[in-house]
Amino acid sequence: MLEIDDVKVALDSEAGIVRAIDGMRLTLRRGETFALVGESGCGKSMTALALMRLLPENGRITQGQVRLDGADLLALPESGMRAIRGGRIGMIFQEPGTSLNPVMRIGEQIVEAIETHTELRGAAARARAIEWLGKVGIPEPERRIDDYPFRMSGGQKQRVMIAMTLAAEPDYLVADEPTTALDVTIQAQILDLLKDLQKERGLGLLLITHDLAVVSGMAHQVALMYAGQIIEVASAEAFFSKPLHPYARLLLRALPEADRRGEALAAIRGTVPPLWLRFEGCRFEPRCDRAFGACATTRPELIDQPGGRSVRCLLYAEDAPASALAPGEAGVIERIEVVPRAIAASTPKPGQRLLEVDRLAVRFPIRKGLLQRTVGHFDAVDGVSFNIETGRTLALVGESGCGKTTTGKAIVQLLRGQALIEGTARLDGRDLFTLHDDALHEARRAIQIIFQDPFASLNPRMRVFDILEEGLLALCTDMDAPARRAALEKLVDQVGLRRDALERYPHEFSGGQRQRIAIARALAVSPRLIVCDEPTSALDVSVQAQILNLLAELQREFGISYLFITHNIGVVEYIADAVVVMQKGRVEEAGPADRVLGSPQSDYTRTLLAAVPRVAQTATS
Repeated sequence: MLEIDDVKVALDSEAGIVRAIDGMRLTLRRGETFALVGESGCGKSMTALALMRLLPENGRITQGQVRLDGADLLALPESGMRAIRGGRIGMIFQEPGTSLNPVMRIGEQIVEAIETHTELRGAAARARAIEWLGKVGIPEPERRIDDYPFRMSGGQKQRVMIAMTLAAEPDYLVADEPTTALDVTIQAQILDLLKDLQKERGLGLLLITHDLAVVSGMAHQVALMYAGQIIEVASAEAFFSKPLHPYARLLLRALPEADRRGEALAAIRGTVPPLWLRFEGCRFEPRCDRAFGACATTRPELIDQPGGRSVRCLLYAEDAPASALAPGEAGVIERIEVVPRAIAASTPKPGQRLLEVDRLAVRFPIRKGLLQRTVGHFDAVDGVSFNIETGRTLALVGESGCGKTTTGKAIVQLLRGQALIEGTARLDGRDLFTLHDDALHEARRAIQIIFQDPFASLNPRMRVFDILEEGLLALCTDMDAPARRAALEKLVDQVGLRRDALERYPHEFSGGQRQRIAIARALAVSPRLIVCDEPTSALDVSVQAQILNLLAELQREFGISYLFITHNIGVVEYIADAVVVMQKGRVEEAGPADRVLGSPQSDYTRTLLAAVPRVAQTATS
């Protein structure tokens, strides 16, 4: 077994010592899936890095042991860890774009891992690499094995990372958000592959994820983390049927579903507290809907409960006051309404068409030879048509590489000079593809985009304030400096960030927090249409609920429209008025959301919906 015993991790920072992990205890057995869940900034990824001894330079393990079959990994020299990493314990990192070497072909990187940790060499290792690329769903693996990472989509790079890790045949796998960037069909394929490996080889899987539906279908055990501590441990069945901690109940009530459409999700107020603070009481107390007096001054310990589970909450202590809500009761979960900022916008008439896309085609040049002459074109989008009404949301769904993101980028005018674009995209009757100079400048304020990868879309050399202010300086020239500062302070409040985030740099945030910054940047200039390219894929459940509440409230108040590109069908069911299903650059099926999702006509749509993981209904009742 793999054991983490009372591990504490400290990070040196300008604000003081950050206690990223405070007394972690966790046991992973061969053939078992242990899910570690919680919000961004709780310490999930830091747990994985500590286990692998890959902490950043300012980090150190101050206490505890990490034992692999009884041997303490923390006592090994660095040379001894090289055989452990990849060979005994594999790891899938959260951001594949920063984990793959950009100047090496993907085949070379996979073969390197195979030759380092197995007896295969040369052609045999390359054949194994091709085999694993096929297993994880890379099309034409014999050809794609010689591609560089930049030629692949985000989901395809994630699959390459998974193939590289599994090809070395480790005994244990630490998977940090392994399916976040994958569409539902490939996600189902990867999860089925991991299940098969568990049966065949007894693979032990530590699954770090914010996708509770994936946890529901994969995990044997669940540990819920908050602010560096584990606050609930239970079997997956017990956790989803009867969660004990108030935080767990709030998370499950925050899941978007079709039957919650039109109402605010149960978002959790505030954010995870900074871990350089000295905590006097329960760390969740400021956000808890069931807190009582002692919660602010008494530190709770893990309390054993029947059925082999435990919970860190004073509600379950023997001396809990009678006035506290009884543990068995469902409780009243407060729905936190998001108040929109006072943006200057007129509410158009409902049903008015805002965007009309007609036979849109995007063709990228294929260049070869020393002089890179164009020898042909690749049809990324081929004859796509749809309309978006004012104050409505159209969801664009489909597998990775089907042309969803290309469609969005073409509409936002980000492909000029890079591709041949045919067809029309009319905003208020004006064709966006024919606009220039001042007219194009005006259109850019009306249409904004939220990119899928916040790490790549935020300038690492700029503070968050400068990143958000950049749009106001360019497109809202009537605002003075104090007005810009006030607007941005309100904006970070609304997307769930503390105001001190304005003075920090992107690398100081978690992946989910960076996505919130990207969303704030798009909202800053008061657009009429936002192209949302997987805006919630990197967010945990509670923050996703905050963002969906915010987007829905802005839409109701100001008539903002959304082109929502996503593979999360739960989000589509909750937020979309209409759905367009794409496959290989073309529209496979389109129509109102309730019809497309409720009674799909296309075999491809039915396949997509069948692959969607679901949380058991008892979990959200």
